[in-house]
Amino acid sequence: MAAITAAMVGALRAKTDAPMMECKKALTEADGDMDRAEEILRVKLGSKASKASSRITAEGVVASYISGNVGALIEINCETDFVTKNDDFIALANTCVKLVAEHNPADVAALGALPLDGKTVEEVRAALVGKIGENMSIRRFVRFETQSKLTSYLHGTRIGVVVEFDAAEEQIGKDVAMHIAAMKPVSLSTEQVPAELIEKERSVAEQKAAESGKPADIAAKMVEGSVQKFLKEVSLLNQPFVKNDKQTVEQMLKASGASVKAFTMFVVGEGIEKKVDDFAAEVAAQVAAAKQA
Repeated sequence: MAAITAAMVGALRAKTDAPMMECKKALTEADGDMDRAEEILRVKLGSKASKASSRITAEGVVASYISGNVGALIEINCETDFVTKNDDFIALANTCVKLVAEHNPADVAALGALPLDGKTVEEVRAALVGKIGENMSIRRFVRFETQSKLTSYLHGTRIGVVVEFDAAEEQIGKDVAMHIAAMKPVSLSTEQVPAELIEKERSVAEQKAAESGKPADIAAKMVEGSVQKFLKEVSLLNQPFVKNDKQTVEQMLKASGASVKAFTMFVVGEGIEKKVDDFAAEVAAQVAAAKQA
């Protein structure tokens, strides 16, 4: 059995970027053969990535990239908030969003197939999963290419906005992006609010109107009034501007001779069901299983 020295472990770690203990175990299994140890690590890290792939990734970061009239926004998820502060994880997000802008991949799978540092993006992601020991996934991205202007705003790393706009002053676009991050509109105008959201709001309004006991004609007006109020609250152009709530965003834009053509906002983990561990329930289940056995 070959002696495994600290220098050997350090050299393997420098070559693979794997955790120290994993490097020592691989070298021991390979009887000191560095090449064999590297192969063992690749297998083990791949296995670790596979085991982690089923775990929910509701934390993560949003990253943006703009170069001239081309830009992109991306969300990459992980399991815990701790990993969102990892330099390698953040670097992966920043690299991927740039690749989206430059190569215009059709979807997440196409992004994963793009070359990165002699590997593919997917191979780099899997290796990082193995290194950190926590699942991570590229959830979504959007790419802009326009003759108008682009600007972005990141609220920390959890909320990201890209705005496509026309204005003489760049600050107007930045102000709108910050407004979107704060007020979270779902569409640019009332006409663009998704039909399913409107129907959901209408259903709630109808139930409230029915419980009010008002005559049918008054109840109908109550429902319509609630729906119209909702549409104004969730459409960007109709929202009170955060820097001056005496005017709407649309009024602010018109006063400045500006316009917004489109926007995208990502909020980390939005729509992902987070796993909540119930320790008492887990213990009870284990006790019940033990009794059955």
